Amino acid sequence: MNKQEIYAYLKSRKIWHEITEHKAVYNMEELSDVALPYPEADAKNLFVRDDKKRNYYLITVKGDKRVDLNEFRQKHHTRRLSFASEQDLMDLLGLIPGAVTPLGLLNDEARKVQFFLDRAFADAQGLIGVHPNDNTATVWMKTKDLLNMIEQHGNEIYIVKI
Repeated sequence: MNKQEIYAYLKSRKIWHEITEHKAVYNMEELSDVALPYPEADAKNLFVRDDKKRNYYLITVKGDKRVDLNEFRQKHHTRRLSFASEQDLMDLLGLIPGAVTPLGLLNDEARKVQFFLDRAFADAQGLIGVHPNDNTATVWMKTKDLLNMIEQHGNEIYIVKI
């Protein structure tokens, strides 16, 4: 799904959301220049793989949080982790670097990517801001609605403290 298809998907399922259109951003530093209505709900996404390229993970945390991949590996009993390639990102999620988002999981036809969401999103006000499979906008939605969409799609979901 592309950006417009994501918008249509949300609308057809009557999922509450707000859209903030902005210039293309490729990292959290660039996003800091954009005026966001809910900055505390903005998400940072890491697409990683294990050293055998067998397991892929999308890790989503609050925008200001750092992720220690070694600590994550130990906590979740994975093999050694590194960032997945641009080709893997395109092949599995249909995304380009800078546009990584949990909504990309809706493009994961093989349901190969495991989704790890930081518990802070579940414990907070219930909002999350993610790209709509394109880095020129942020979609604000309820975390529970995002999780329901991914669960219905069939990807494994883990809500953990990261």
